[in-house]
Amino acid sequence: MSVSISRKGVVALVTVDNPPVNALSQAVRQGLWDAVATLDADDTVSAVVLTCAGRTFIAGADVREFGKSPVEPHLPDVISRIEDARKPWIAAIHGSALGGGLEVALGCRFRIAVPDASLGLPEVTLGIVPGSGGTVRTPRLVGVAEAVDLVTTGKPVGAAKALSMGLIDRIADGDLVPAARAFAANVLASDLPPMIRQRSVEAPDASFWDEILPSVAKRAKGAVAPLRALACLKKSAESNFEAAMAVERETFLELRASAQAAALRHVFFAERGAPKPRKLKGVEPRKIDAVGVVGGGTMGAGIAVALRDAGLPVMLIEHDDAAVGRAIANIARSLGGAVKRGRITQEQADAKLAGVTATTDYAALSAADLVIEAVFEDLGVKRAVFEKFGAVCRPDAVLATNTSYLDPNLIAEGLADPTRYIGLHFFSPANVMKLLEIVPADKTADDVLATGFALARLLKKMPVEAGICDGFIGNRILKRYRAEAEELVCEGVEIAEIDAAMRGFGFAMGPFEAQDLGGLDIAFLQREGARSGGQDIPETLGDILVKAGRKGQKTSGGWYDYGEGSRKPVPSATTADLLKARVTGRSTLSRDAIAARLVAVMADEGADILAEGIAQSAADIDLVKIHGYGFPRWRGGPMFHALQRGVEE
Repeated sequence: MSVSISRKGVVALVTVDNPPVNALSQAVRQGLWDAVATLDADDTVSAVVLTCAGRTFIAGADVREFGKSPVEPHLPDVISRIEDARKPWIAAIHGSALGGGLEVALGCRFRIAVPDASLGLPEVTLGIVPGSGGTVRTPRLVGVAEAVDLVTTGKPVGAAKALSMGLIDRIADGDLVPAARAFAANVLASDLPPMIRQRSVEAPDASFWDEILPSVAKRAKGAVAPLRALACLKKSAESNFEAAMAVERETFLELRASAQAAALRHVFFAERGAPKPRKLKGVEPRKIDAVGVVGGGTMGAGIAVALRDAGLPVMLIEHDDAAVGRAIANIARSLGGAVKRGRITQEQADAKLAGVTATTDYAALSAADLVIEAVFEDLGVKRAVFEKFGAVCRPDAVLATNTSYLDPNLIAEGLADPTRYIGLHFFSPANVMKLLEIVPADKTADDVLATGFALARLLKKMPVEAGICDGFIGNRILKRYRAEAEELVCEGVEIAEIDAAMRGFGFAMGPFEAQDLGGLDIAFLQREGARSGGQDIPETLGDILVKAGRKGQKTSGGWYDYGEGSRKPVPSATTADLLKARVTGRSTLSRDAIAARLVAVMADEGADILAEGIAQSAADIDLVKIHGYGFPRWRGGPMFHALQRGVEE
């Protein structure tokens, strides 16, 4: 049974058991509905504790019901039935109480949680709003300001924060169920507080909503759900319970059928399946207890920090003592930034840094289970590093390259036992960016491929398998995107208009702003390397700028001009003059048309990548562009967006 009842004295225990996350399936909803009737009719019961079997409280809706017509009993009715019960219900929360799970807990008269529990309303991350009282009961319990933060961000809070804001009534000491039973016995000795729906809301004045709206809109980055959730909260603060519930439900049903919700459901399922590919089912990864990193520049230092964040000791190798010092400084700077932002304490930063052993001696890698090469993007340099690996690394150690463009097979030529070799393409800054492209070489063993995915899980990254081609998945599409953006410039579209069009589509930056930030010289050097290798690479507009000394923000000029110490892009007459010979017309394309054209070429290139077997699925391509290149999540990725546009047309 999904829901069972047991009794001990005057306190009944209702247990939800619907593994793996006790989702609110129809059977669970029906079980809770029936449990209320059963226990209301039992005169030996005075209070009810609601708990869950397994590793978590109710963690939300049943994903198997996503996109399907709802079946009775509907969740709002179940929650109202719990709230109206003759006996007070106490939610005993462990693991996560998310979405509908938290809404069920809000229907209970009291809530008690273990110290490491988390509670949240993440519906906006799926393009919807809470649909069963989340925007209505929450402000009546914790106040409007706290409710706005909880509902419009979708971010969960821990038990300590939940207690301080009034979302729960107590943190359990010791075992949860006995603590909840004892809590129930205590509350029976006192007058019960009113049900949440009977409580009033202290409505803020109009200026509160005027001030909060821009910040919610900025954080939403074009997503509709956070703003609609804010409107529901405003209605809740200014209306009675029934009217607010009606608006919330109407909004929920409307958004559930929206294009954004469909896109975000697509991303949800893609992310859910990415860490554990079906083809690796039953394949045991190799152990990863210690990791070596060769190269302590921006990328290598970022990888080292990511590894330390996961608790892994790191051996970092550089070519001389000065480079070792710079590498440690890079790591310390990154950790110091995390301290300043309040993400870790200084003590934690010191401990993370202490877990890095930096040296010029490759022999230190003999203890590593995995070694990641992160040196300059030059085939000869990388090959020299791998020759040294062969002399010092254990025969069972996994050897990985972080190349972003080079053919991993060429890097590993001559390597003894190439089955243990793999490409792990991190994105900079590696301790921040979530994407990890996992690139098996021709002879990579299945357990080594599985080790790449296991590493991604340890580092809390989004892994995507990519085949071997120039740029793998992400950079190959990026190259096509940038080339098409340059073609638009040649047709007479203003650089600033192209960037504005892509910001309007949902990107944080347009293609030219992004290049100025990262540096035009990076791609220029890659193209020059290909040319020196005999490839016929036509001169790009970016090449013209770099040859003129314009490399982006680092030189105070690239596609745009930048004032001293400023990151604000200013349209550049110098750039226009340098490129004028290549501009052949004067385009009047609208911003929507510009964005549509650029996104279409991403999808076209993605289709080629899929057809060539470089990507395992269209969803993988979407994940790469969302997690590595800033494609707006609520658009679903270029492949899903193209499919959706095709259906609409």
